[in-house]
Amino acid sequence: MLAMSDINCIKHLRDKKGLSITKIKETLGINWRTAKKYADENQLPKSKIKKSKGMMHTEKWGDIVSDWLFEDSRLKRKLRRTKKQIYKDLQDLGFEGSYRTVCYFITDWENSP
Repeated sequence: MLAMSDINCIKHLRDKKGLSITKIKETLGINWRTAKKYADENQLPKSKIKKSKGMMHTEKWGDIVSDWLFEDSRLKRKLRRTKKQIYKDLQDLGFEGSYRTVCYFITDWENSP
């Protein structure tokens, strides 16, 4: 599947520049059927948005951990909290979730754009 920028480029080349399907195929180095599909049809692929769920996202815990991680990102690596320290601090505040829940949330937070 093509990225949205590629699809928009195909539509731009066809609609605004008036290029043929063959010329678009040669320019972008894609299959002729793919170029025709996106150039002449009005359907665009729907982007998939992962919906966040769980106690870290629905309750206050996710916001607390996000704030802590943001604050710690400005510190030297040796001074940052570990996942275990974050879990212990959350337990002190009344968190009833598991250590794995915290680890999954932190990993998602680190990998988010």
